[in-house]
Amino acid sequence: MCVESDGCELEACSSSDEVHTLSGSMSAALKPSARELGACSPRQKCCSALSRLSSPAAAAGILSFGNVLNYMDRYTVAGVLLDIQRHYDVSDSGVGLLQTVFICSFMVAAPIFGYLGDRFNRKVILSCGIFFWSAVTLLSSFITKEYYWLFVLSRGLVGIGESSYSSISPTIIGDLFTSNSRTMMLSVFYLAIPLGSGLGYILGSSAKDAAGDWHWALRVSPLLGMTAGMLILLFVPEPKRGSADQPSSRIKTRTSWVCDMKALGKNRSYVFSSLASAAVSFATGAFGIWIPQYLFRAQVVQKTAVSCTHQPCSSRDSLIFGAITCVTGLLGVVIGAATTRFCRQKTERADPLVCAVSMLGSAIFICLIFVVAKKSIIGAYICIFIGETLLFLNWAITADILMYVVIPTRRATAVAFQGFTSHLLGDAGSPYLIGLISDALQKSYATSVLWQFLSLGYALMLCPFVIVLGGMFFLATALFFLDDRDKAEKQTNQLSRPPSTVKVTK
Repeated sequence: MCVESDGCELEACSSSDEVHTLSGSMSAALKPSARELGACSPRQKCCSALSRLSSPAAAAGILSFGNVLNYMDRYTVAGVLLDIQRHYDVSDSGVGLLQTVFICSFMVAAPIFGYLGDRFNRKVILSCGIFFWSAVTLLSSFITKEYYWLFVLSRGLVGIGESSYSSISPTIIGDLFTSNSRTMMLSVFYLAIPLGSGLGYILGSSAKDAAGDWHWALRVSPLLGMTAGMLILLFVPEPKRGSADQPSSRIKTRTSWVCDMKALGKNRSYVFSSLASAAVSFATGAFGIWIPQYLFRAQVVQKTAVSCTHQPCSSRDSLIFGAITCVTGLLGVVIGAATTRFCRQKTERADPLVCAVSMLGSAIFICLIFVVAKKSIIGAYICIFIGETLLFLNWAITADILMYVVIPTRRATAVAFQGFTSHLLGDAGSPYLIGLISDALQKSYATSVLWQFLSLGYALMLCPFVIVLGGMFFLATALFFLDDRDKAEKQTNQLSRPPSTVKVTK
Protein backbone atom coordinates (compact mmCIF):
# COMPACT_ATOMS: atom_id res chain seq x y z
CA MET A 1 0.00 0.00 0.00
CA CYS A 2 1.23 3.49 -0.77
CA VAL A 3 0.16 6.54 1.17
CA GLU A 4 0.15 10.18 0.14
CA SER A 5 1.75 12.78 2.37
CA ASP A 6 -1.61 13.69 3.88
CA GLY A 7 -2.36 10.08 4.76
CA CYS A 8 -4.44 9.21 1.70
CA GLU A 9 -4.19 5.84 0.08
CA LEU A 10 -3.23 5.86 -3.59
CA GLU A 11 -4.73 3.54 -6.16
CA ALA A 12 -2.74 2.52 -9.22
CA CYS A 13 -4.19 3.50 -12.58
CA SER A 14 -3.73 1.36 -15.64
CA SER A 15 -3.29 2.76 -19.10
CA SER A 16 -6.82 1.72 -19.92
CA ASP A 17 -8.07 4.51 -17.69
CA GLU A 18 -7.33 7.04 -20.44
CA VAL A 19 -9.93 7.27 -23.20
CA HIS A 20 -9.00 8.77 -26.56
CA THR A 21 -11.26 11.06 -28.56
CA LEU A 22 -13.05 10.08 -31.73
CA SER A 23 -10.52 12.14 -33.67
CA GLY A 24 -7.64 12.06 -31.22
CA SER A 25 -4.20 10.51 -31.52
CA MET A 26 -3.44 6.80 -31.17
CA SER A 27 -0.60 5.28 -29.26
CA ALA A 28 2.63 4.73 -31.17
CA ALA A 29 2.16 0.97 -31.17
CA LEU A 30 -1.17 1.25 -32.95
CA LYS A 31 -0.19 3.79 -35.62
CA PRO A 32 0.23 2.34 -39.10
CA SER A 33 3.37 3.20 -41.01
CA ALA A 34 3.42 5.59 -43.93
CA ARG A 35 4.04 2.65 -46.31
CA GLU A 36 0.92 0.90 -45.03
CA LEU A 37 -1.12 4.05 -45.48
CA GLY A 38 -0.17 4.71 -49.08
CA ALA A 39 -1.84 7.65 -50.78
CA CYS A 40 -4.46 9.44 -48.71
CA SER A 41 -8.03 8.93 -49.83
CA PRO A 42 -10.55 11.81 -49.74
CA ARG A 43 -12.06 10.27 -46.62
CA GLN A 44 -8.65 10.19 -44.93
CA LYS A 45 -7.99 13.80 -45.91
CA CYS A 46 -11.34 14.77 -44.44
CA CYS A 47 -10.52 12.94 -41.21
CA SER A 48 -7.14 14.68 -41.10
CA ALA A 49 -8.79 18.08 -41.45
CA LEU A 50 -11.29 17.23 -38.73
CA SER A 51 -8.50 16.10 -36.41
CA ARG A 52 -6.90 19.52 -36.67
CA LEU A 53 -10.10 20.95 -35.19
CA SER A 54 -9.30 19.04 -32.00
CA SER A 55 -6.55 21.49 -31.00
CA PRO A 56 -6.58 22.73 -27.39
CA ALA A 57 -7.64 26.23 -28.47
CA ALA A 58 -10.54 24.85 -30.55
CA ALA A 59 -11.59 22.59 -27.67
CA ALA A 60 -11.59 25.54 -25.27
CA GLY A 61 -13.69 27.51 -27.77
CA ILE A 62 -16.25 24.71 -28.08
CA LEU A 63 -16.45 24.30 -24.31
CA SER A 64 -16.90 28.06 -23.91
CA PHE A 65 -19.68 28.00 -26.51
CA GLY A 66 -21.39 25.24 -24.55
CA ASN A 67 -21.07 27.29 -21.36
CA VAL A 68 -22.71 30.27 -23.08
CA LEU A 69 -25.66 28.05 -23.97
CA ASN A 70 -25.67 26.62 -20.46
CA TYR A 71 -26.24 30.02 -18.89
CA MET A 72 -28.37 31.33 -21.74
CA ASP A 73 -30.88 28.55 -21.11
CA ARG A 74 -30.75 29.24 -17.39
CA TYR A 75 -31.71 32.91 -17.74
CA THR A 76 -34.11 32.69 -20.67
CA VAL A 77 -36.81 32.10 -18.06
CA ALA A 78 -35.74 35.29 -16.25
CA GLY A 79 -36.17 37.23 -19.50
CA VAL A 80 -39.89 36.37 -19.58
CA LEU A 81 -40.43 36.13 -15.84
CA LEU A 82 -43.20 38.72 -15.71
CA ASP A 83 -45.13 36.82 -18.40
CA ILE A 84 -44.66 33.53 -16.53
CA GLN A 85 -45.90 35.16 -13.33
CA ARG A 86 -49.02 36.45 -15.09
CA HIS A 87 -49.61 33.23 -17.06
CA TYR A 88 -49.47 30.95 -14.02
CA ASP A 89 -50.86 33.60 -11.61
CA VAL A 90 -48.24 33.17 -8.86
CA SER A 91 -46.79 35.54 -6.24
CA ASP A 92 -43.22 36.89 -5.99
CA SER A 93 -42.18 34.00 -3.78
CA GLY A 94 -43.85 31.52 -6.12
CA VAL A 95 -42.00 32.76 -9.16
CA GLY A 96 -38.74 32.93 -7.17
CA LEU A 97 -39.23 29.23 -6.48
CA LEU A 98 -38.40 28.49 -10.13
CA GLN A 99 -34.76 29.47 -9.71
CA THR A 100 -34.53 27.93 -6.26
CA VAL A 101 -35.71 24.50 -7.48
CA PHE A 102 -33.34 24.73 -10.45
CA ILE A 103 -30.34 25.52 -8.26
CA CYS A 104 -31.21 22.93 -5.61
CA SER A 105 -31.27 20.12 -8.17
CA PHE A 106 -28.13 21.56 -9.74
CA MET A 107 -26.15 21.50 -6.51
CA VAL A 108 -27.36 18.04 -5.45
CA ALA A 109 -26.29 16.55 -8.80
CA ALA A 110 -22.94 18.38 -8.93
CA PRO A 111 -21.04 16.14 -6.44
CA ILE A 112 -22.19 13.05 -8.35
CA PHE A 113 -20.87 14.44 -11.62
CA GLY A 114 -17.69 15.55 -9.88
CA TYR A 115 -17.04 11.96 -8.81
CA LEU A 116 -17.77 10.67 -12.31
CA GLY A 117 -15.67 13.38 -13.92
CA ASP A 118 -12.54 12.37 -12.00
CA ARG A 119 -12.89 8.73 -13.06
CA PHE A 120 -14.64 8.40 -16.43
CA ASN A 121 -14.75 9.93 -19.91
CA ARG A 122 -15.55 13.56 -19.31
CA LYS A 123 -16.69 14.62 -22.77
CA VAL A 124 -19.29 11.82 -22.96
CA ILE A 125 -20.75 12.99 -19.64
CA LEU A 126 -20.81 16.59 -20.90
CA SER A 127 -22.60 15.66 -24.11
CA CYS A 128 -25.22 13.55 -22.35
CA GLY A 129 -25.89 16.40 -19.92
CA ILE A 130 -26.39 18.90 -22.74
CA PHE A 131 -28.76 16.63 -24.66
CA PHE A 132 -30.77 16.02 -21.49
CA TRP A 133 -31.32 19.63 -20.45
CA SER A 134 -32.04 20.67 -24.05
CA ALA A 135 -34.79 18.07 -24.37
CA VAL A 136 -36.37 18.96 -21.02
CA THR A 137 -36.33 22.71 -21.78
CA LEU A 138 -38.02 22.12 -25.11
CA LEU A 139 -40.74 19.92 -23.57
CA SER A 140 -41.36 22.41 -20.74
CA SER A 141 -42.51 25.02 -23.28
CA PHE A 142 -45.67 22.97 -23.86
CA ILE A 143 -46.82 22.84 -20.20
CA THR A 144 -50.25 24.46 -19.73
CA LYS A 145 -51.21 27.00 -17.04
CA GLU A 146 -52.98 24.37 -14.88
CA TYR A 147 -49.69 22.57 -14.21
CA TYR A 148 -47.33 25.14 -12.71
CA TRP A 149 -45.91 22.45 -10.42
CA LEU A 150 -44.84 20.51 -13.51
CA PHE A 151 -43.14 23.61 -14.93
CA VAL A 152 -41.25 24.00 -11.64
CA LEU A 153 -40.27 20.32 -11.76
CA SER A 154 -38.96 20.72 -15.32
CA ARG A 155 -36.60 23.47 -14.14
CA GLY A 156 -35.29 21.05 -11.53
CA LEU A 157 -34.55 18.46 -14.22
CA VAL A 158 -32.78 21.09 -16.32
CA GLY A 159 -30.58 21.83 -13.31
CA ILE A 160 -29.45 18.20 -13.19
CA GLY A 161 -28.37 18.31 -16.82
CA GLU A 162 -26.57 21.63 -16.51
CA SER A 163 -24.68 20.57 -13.37
CA SER A 164 -22.74 17.99 -15.37
CA TYR A 165 -21.39 20.72 -17.64
CA SER A 166 -20.44 23.23 -14.96
CA SER A 167 -18.71 20.59 -12.83
CA ILE A 168 -16.56 18.91 -15.47
CA SER A 169 -15.77 21.26 -18.36
CA PRO A 170 -13.33 23.55 -16.44
CA THR A 171 -11.17 20.52 -15.56
CA ILE A 172 -10.66 19.69 -19.25
CA ILE A 173 -9.39 23.22 -19.85
CA GLY A 174 -7.21 22.87 -16.75
CA ASP A 175 -5.60 19.78 -18.29
CA LEU A 176 -5.08 21.42 -21.70
CA PHE A 177 -3.33 24.61 -20.54
CA THR A 178 -1.14 25.87 -17.75
CA SER A 179 0.11 29.12 -16.17
CA ASN A 180 -1.03 32.37 -17.88
CA SER A 181 -2.47 30.41 -20.84
CA ARG A 182 -4.78 28.58 -18.47
CA THR A 183 -5.82 31.86 -16.85
CA MET A 184 -6.65 33.29 -20.28
CA MET A 185 -8.62 30.25 -21.42
CA LEU A 186 -10.52 30.02 -18.15
CA SER A 187 -11.28 33.73 -18.49
CA VAL A 188 -12.80 33.05 -21.90
CA PHE A 189 -14.72 30.09 -20.49
CA TYR A 190 -16.11 32.01 -17.52
CA LEU A 191 -16.90 34.97 -19.71
CA ALA A 192 -19.77 32.72 -20.78
CA ILE A 193 -21.46 33.19 -17.40
CA PRO A 194 -22.37 36.87 -17.79
CA LEU A 195 -22.44 36.67 -21.60
CA GLY A 196 -24.78 33.67 -21.60
CA SER A 197 -26.89 35.17 -18.83
CA GLY A 198 -27.29 38.42 -20.75
CA LEU A 199 -28.08 36.60 -23.98
CA GLY A 200 -30.67 34.59 -22.07
CA TYR A 201 -32.57 37.79 -21.25
CA ILE A 202 -32.20 39.02 -24.81
CA LEU A 203 -33.20 35.70 -26.38
CA GLY A 204 -36.19 35.26 -24.09
CA SER A 205 -37.48 38.79 -24.66
CA SER A 206 -36.81 38.81 -28.41
CA ALA A 207 -38.32 35.38 -29.08
CA LYS A 208 -41.41 36.33 -27.08
CA ASP A 209 -41.84 39.62 -28.95
CA ALA A 210 -41.27 38.00 -32.34
CA ALA A 211 -43.76 35.16 -31.75
CA GLY A 212 -46.17 37.03 -29.50
CA ASP A 213 -45.96 34.13 -27.05
CA TRP A 214 -43.44 33.67 -24.22
CA HIS A 215 -43.37 29.88 -24.72
CA TRP A 216 -41.19 30.34 -27.81
CA ALA A 217 -38.45 31.72 -25.58
CA LEU A 218 -37.86 28.12 -24.44
CA ARG A 219 -37.68 26.63 -27.94
CA VAL A 220 -34.50 28.20 -29.35
CA SER A 221 -31.67 27.36 -26.92
CA PRO A 222 -32.41 23.57 -26.98
CA LEU A 223 -31.54 23.37 -30.68
CA LEU A 224 -28.26 25.21 -30.11
CA GLY A 225 -27.56 22.99 -27.10
CA MET A 226 -27.85 19.80 -29.12
CA THR A 227 -25.45 21.26 -31.68
CA ALA A 228 -22.93 21.98 -28.93
CA GLY A 229 -23.28 18.41 -27.66
CA MET A 230 -22.33 17.01 -31.05
CA LEU A 231 -19.32 19.35 -31.34
CA ILE A 232 -18.05 18.21 -27.95
CA LEU A 233 -18.37 14.55 -28.90
CA LEU A 234 -16.50 15.03 -32.16
CA PHE A 235 -13.84 17.64 -31.50
CA VAL A 236 -13.09 18.01 -27.77
CA PRO A 237 -10.21 15.78 -26.60
CA GLU A 238 -10.07 13.84 -23.36
CA PRO A 239 -6.64 14.97 -22.07
CA LYS A 240 -4.68 12.96 -19.55
CA ARG A 241 -5.42 14.24 -16.08
CA GLY A 242 -2.54 16.43 -14.94
CA SER A 243 -0.87 16.45 -18.36
CA ALA A 244 -0.51 20.24 -18.31
CA ASP A 245 0.96 20.23 -14.81
CA GLN A 246 3.37 17.36 -15.50
CA PRO A 247 4.06 17.47 -19.27
CA SER A 248 6.85 14.89 -19.12
CA SER A 249 4.81 12.27 -17.31
CA ARG A 250 1.26 11.22 -16.62
CA ILE A 251 -0.53 10.90 -13.31
CA LYS A 252 -0.05 7.24 -12.42
CA THR A 253 -1.95 7.22 -9.16
CA ARG A 254 -5.19 8.62 -7.85
CA THR A 255 -6.75 8.99 -4.44
CA SER A 256 -10.02 7.58 -3.16
CA TRP A 257 -13.16 9.74 -3.03
CA VAL A 258 -13.18 9.78 0.78
CA CYS A 259 -9.58 10.90 0.77
CA ASP A 260 -10.40 13.62 -1.76
CA MET A 261 -13.13 15.03 0.46
CA LYS A 262 -10.92 14.99 3.56
CA ALA A 263 -8.12 16.76 1.70
CA LEU A 264 -10.46 19.42 0.30
CA GLY A 265 -11.89 20.05 3.74
CA LYS A 266 -8.36 20.70 5.05
CA ASN A 267 -7.49 22.96 2.11
CA ARG A 268 -8.10 26.41 3.61
CA SER A 269 -7.71 28.34 0.35
CA TYR A 270 -10.27 26.08 -1.29
CA VAL A 271 -12.74 26.40 1.61
CA PHE A 272 -12.55 30.20 1.88
CA SER A 273 -12.66 30.78 -1.89
CA SER A 274 -15.72 28.48 -2.07
CA LEU A 275 -17.46 30.56 0.61
CA ALA A 276 -16.57 33.73 -1.29
CA SER A 277 -17.98 32.15 -4.44
CA ALA A 278 -21.20 31.49 -2.53
CA ALA A 279 -21.49 35.21 -1.78
CA VAL A 280 -21.12 36.01 -5.48
CA SER A 281 -23.76 33.41 -6.35
CA PHE A 282 -26.14 34.82 -3.75
CA ALA A 283 -25.98 38.27 -5.30
CA THR A 284 -26.00 37.25 -8.96
CA GLY A 285 -28.84 34.78 -8.39
CA ALA A 286 -31.02 37.39 -6.73
CA PHE A 287 -30.12 40.13 -9.20
CA GLY A 288 -30.63 37.95 -12.24
CA ILE A 289 -34.22 37.23 -11.24
CA TRP A 290 -35.33 40.46 -9.59
CA ILE A 291 -33.47 43.49 -10.99
CA PRO A 292 -35.54 43.74 -14.21
CA GLN A 293 -38.70 43.51 -12.09
CA TYR A 294 -37.33 46.13 -9.67
CA LEU A 295 -36.52 48.59 -12.47
CA PHE A 296 -39.94 48.07 -14.05
CA ARG A 297 -41.63 48.85 -10.73
CA ALA A 298 -39.40 51.94 -10.42
CA GLN A 299 -40.72 53.20 -13.76
CA VAL A 300 -44.29 52.57 -12.66
CA VAL A 301 -43.61 54.71 -9.59
CA GLN A 302 -42.12 57.43 -11.80
CA LYS A 303 -45.22 57.15 -14.05
CA THR A 304 -43.10 56.42 -17.13
CA ALA A 305 -44.67 52.94 -17.40
CA VAL A 306 -47.94 51.27 -16.41
CA SER A 307 -48.41 48.02 -14.50
CA CYS A 308 -48.73 44.88 -16.63
CA THR A 309 -52.31 43.64 -16.52
CA HIS A 310 -52.30 41.44 -19.64
CA GLN A 311 -49.76 39.55 -21.72
CA PRO A 312 -47.36 40.06 -23.36
CA CYS A 313 -45.73 42.33 -20.76
CA SER A 314 -43.03 44.85 -21.59
CA SER A 315 -39.57 43.29 -22.17
CA ARG A 316 -37.63 46.55 -22.32
CA ASP A 317 -35.96 46.22 -18.92
CA SER A 318 -35.01 42.60 -19.51
CA LEU A 319 -33.41 43.53 -22.83
CA ILE A 320 -31.45 46.42 -21.35
CA PHE A 321 -30.37 44.40 -18.32
CA GLY A 322 -29.33 41.53 -20.58
CA ALA A 323 -27.25 43.83 -22.77
CA ILE A 324 -25.60 45.39 -19.71
CA THR A 325 -24.82 41.92 -18.33
CA CYS A 326 -23.15 40.90 -21.62
CA VAL A 327 -20.97 44.01 -21.75
CA THR A 328 -20.07 44.01 -18.06
CA GLY A 329 -19.25 40.32 -18.25
CA LEU A 330 -16.82 40.94 -21.09
CA LEU A 331 -15.23 43.90 -19.34
CA GLY A 332 -15.11 42.18 -15.96
CA VAL A 333 -13.40 39.01 -17.17
CA VAL A 334 -10.92 40.89 -19.39
CA ILE A 335 -10.09 43.44 -16.70
CA GLY A 336 -9.83 40.68 -14.10
CA ALA A 337 -7.38 38.62 -16.18
CA ALA A 338 -5.27 41.67 -17.08
CA THR A 339 -5.24 42.98 -13.51
CA THR A 340 -4.28 39.61 -12.09
CA ARG A 341 -1.45 39.16 -14.61
CA PHE A 342 -0.09 42.63 -13.73
CA CYS A 343 -0.45 42.15 -9.97
CA ARG A 344 1.33 38.78 -10.08
CA GLN A 345 4.48 40.74 -10.85
CA LYS A 346 4.05 42.56 -7.54
CA THR A 347 2.79 39.78 -5.26
CA GLU A 348 2.20 36.04 -5.46
CA ARG A 349 -1.08 36.51 -3.60
CA ALA A 350 -2.50 38.57 -6.47
CA ASP A 351 -5.37 36.22 -7.36
CA PRO A 352 -7.34 36.34 -4.08
CA LEU A 353 -6.43 39.98 -3.41
CA VAL A 354 -7.81 41.17 -6.76
CA CYS A 355 -11.03 39.25 -6.02
CA ALA A 356 -11.34 40.81 -2.56
CA VAL A 357 -10.89 44.38 -3.78
CA SER A 358 -13.36 43.92 -6.65
CA MET A 359 -15.99 42.46 -4.30
CA LEU A 360 -15.73 45.32 -1.83
CA GLY A 361 -15.90 47.90 -4.63
CA SER A 362 -18.91 46.17 -6.13
CA ALA A 363 -20.84 46.35 -2.86
CA ILE A 364 -20.60 50.16 -2.86
CA PHE A 365 -22.14 50.61 -6.30
CA ILE A 366 -24.81 47.97 -5.74
CA CYS A 367 -25.94 49.87 -2.64
CA LEU A 368 -26.24 53.01 -4.75
CA ILE A 369 -28.69 51.27 -7.11
CA PHE A 370 -31.40 51.36 -4.47
CA VAL A 371 -30.63 54.97 -3.58
CA VAL A 372 -30.98 56.42 -7.10
CA ALA A 373 -33.56 54.08 -8.70
CA LYS A 374 -36.57 56.00 -7.38
CA LYS A 375 -35.41 59.22 -9.04
CA SER A 376 -33.34 58.12 -12.04
CA ILE A 377 -33.49 54.88 -14.02
CA ILE A 378 -30.40 55.93 -15.99
CA GLY A 379 -28.50 56.46 -12.75
CA ALA A 380 -29.57 52.99 -11.59
CA TYR A 381 -28.32 51.47 -14.85
CA ILE A 382 -24.95 53.21 -14.41
CA CYS A 383 -24.60 51.79 -10.89
CA ILE A 384 -25.59 48.34 -12.18
CA PHE A 385 -22.98 48.61 -14.94
CA ILE A 386 -20.11 49.44 -12.58
CA GLY A 387 -21.25 47.08 -9.81
CA GLU A 388 -21.64 44.10 -12.16
CA THR A 389 -18.28 44.78 -13.84
CA LEU A 390 -16.50 44.63 -10.48
CA LEU A 391 -18.49 41.58 -9.42
CA PHE A 392 -17.70 39.66 -12.61
CA LEU A 393 -13.98 40.35 -12.20
CA ASN A 394 -13.52 37.29 -10.00
CA TRP A 395 -15.28 34.48 -11.94
CA ALA A 396 -12.24 33.20 -13.84
CA ILE A 397 -9.79 34.09 -11.07
CA THR A 398 -11.68 31.94 -8.56
CA ALA A 399 -11.47 28.98 -10.94
CA ASP A 400 -7.75 29.60 -11.42
CA ILE A 401 -7.22 29.64 -7.64
CA LEU A 402 -8.81 26.18 -7.50
CA MET A 403 -6.50 24.89 -10.25
CA TYR A 404 -3.47 26.09 -8.28
CA VAL A 405 -4.38 24.68 -4.86
CA VAL A 406 -6.03 21.35 -5.86
CA ILE A 407 -4.20 18.40 -7.44
CA PRO A 408 -5.34 17.32 -10.95
CA THR A 409 -6.98 14.03 -9.97
CA ARG A 410 -9.49 15.67 -7.65
CA ARG A 411 -10.24 18.87 -9.56
CA ALA A 412 -13.61 17.74 -10.94
CA THR A 413 -14.65 16.80 -7.42
CA ALA A 414 -13.37 20.16 -6.15
CA VAL A 415 -15.23 22.11 -8.85
CA ALA A 416 -18.41 20.15 -8.15
CA PHE A 417 -18.33 20.72 -4.41
CA GLN A 418 -17.40 24.35 -4.83
CA GLY A 419 -20.48 24.62 -7.03
CA PHE A 420 -22.50 22.73 -4.43
CA THR A 421 -21.38 25.08 -1.66
CA SER A 422 -21.83 28.26 -3.66
CA HIS A 423 -25.34 27.25 -4.74
CA LEU A 424 -26.38 25.89 -1.35
CA LEU A 425 -25.37 29.09 0.43
CA GLY A 426 -25.96 31.35 -2.56
CA ASP A 427 -28.45 31.36 -5.40
CA ALA A 428 -30.32 28.23 -4.30
CA GLY A 429 -32.17 30.31 -1.77
CA SER A 430 -31.56 33.96 -2.64
CA PRO A 431 -34.27 34.40 -5.35
CA TYR A 432 -36.91 32.75 -3.16
CA LEU A 433 -35.67 34.54 -0.02
CA ILE A 434 -35.82 37.94 -1.71
CA GLY A 435 -39.32 37.17 -3.01
CA LEU A 436 -40.40 35.99 0.44
CA ILE A 437 -39.13 39.15 2.14
CA SER A 438 -40.77 41.28 -0.55
CA ASP A 439 -44.12 39.48 -0.08
CA ALA A 440 -43.92 39.89 3.69
CA LEU A 441 -43.24 43.63 3.41
CA GLN A 442 -46.07 44.12 0.88
CA LYS A 443 -48.75 42.72 3.20
CA SER A 444 -49.34 46.03 4.93
CA TYR A 445 -49.94 47.97 1.71
CA ALA A 446 -50.73 45.30 -0.86
CA THR A 447 -52.35 47.69 -3.35
CA SER A 448 -49.71 50.42 -3.16
CA VAL A 449 -47.53 50.63 -6.28
CA LEU A 450 -44.91 52.61 -4.36
CA TRP A 451 -44.75 50.03 -1.61
CA GLN A 452 -44.41 47.16 -4.11
CA PHE A 453 -41.34 48.94 -5.45
CA LEU A 454 -39.89 49.79 -2.04
CA SER A 455 -40.48 46.33 -0.55
CA LEU A 456 -38.53 44.64 -3.35
CA GLY A 457 -35.75 47.20 -2.98
CA TYR A 458 -35.51 46.64 0.78
CA ALA A 459 -35.33 42.89 0.20
CA LEU A 460 -32.55 43.30 -2.40
CA MET A 461 -30.52 45.43 0.02
CA LEU A 462 -29.46 42.15 1.60
CA CYS A 463 -27.18 41.50 -1.39
CA PRO A 464 -24.47 44.16 -0.80
CA PHE A 465 -23.98 42.95 2.78
CA VAL A 466 -23.43 39.40 1.52
CA ILE A 467 -20.98 40.71 -1.11
CA VAL A 468 -18.91 42.43 1.59
CA LEU A 469 -18.80 39.12 3.47
CA GLY A 470 -17.52 37.48 0.29
CA GLY A 471 -14.72 40.03 0.07
CA MET A 472 -13.68 39.10 3.59
CA PHE A 473 -13.51 35.44 2.58
CA PHE A 474 -11.22 36.30 -0.34
CA LEU A 475 -8.93 38.17 2.06
CA ALA A 476 -8.82 35.02 4.20
CA THR A 477 -7.95 33.01 1.08
CA ALA A 478 -4.95 35.28 0.48
CA LEU A 479 -3.52 34.34 3.87
CA PHE A 480 -3.25 30.63 3.01
CA PHE A 481 -2.92 30.70 -0.79
CA LEU A 482 0.85 30.27 -1.07
CA ASP A 483 1.08 27.39 1.42
CA ASP A 484 -1.77 25.49 -0.21
CA ARG A 485 -0.35 26.06 -3.71
CA ASP A 486 3.06 24.70 -2.69
CA LYS A 487 1.46 21.68 -1.05
CA ALA A 488 -0.55 20.92 -4.21
CA GLU A 489 2.61 21.10 -6.34
CA LYS A 490 4.42 18.64 -4.09
CA GLN A 491 1.52 16.20 -4.11
CA THR A 492 1.24 16.42 -7.90
CA ASN A 493 4.93 15.54 -8.23
CA GLN A 494 4.40 12.61 -5.90
CA LEU A 495 1.37 11.35 -7.85
CA SER A 496 3.36 11.50 -11.08
CA ARG A 497 5.79 8.84 -9.90
CA PRO A 498 5.08 5.13 -10.31
CA PRO A 499 3.20 3.68 -7.30
CA SER A 500 6.21 1.59 -6.30
CA THR A 501 8.28 4.72 -5.72
CA VAL A 502 5.76 6.54 -3.55
CA LYS A 503 6.96 6.49 0.01
CA VAL A 504 4.81 5.42 2.89
CA THR A 505 4.50 8.17 5.47
CA LYS A 506 3.16 7.64 8.92
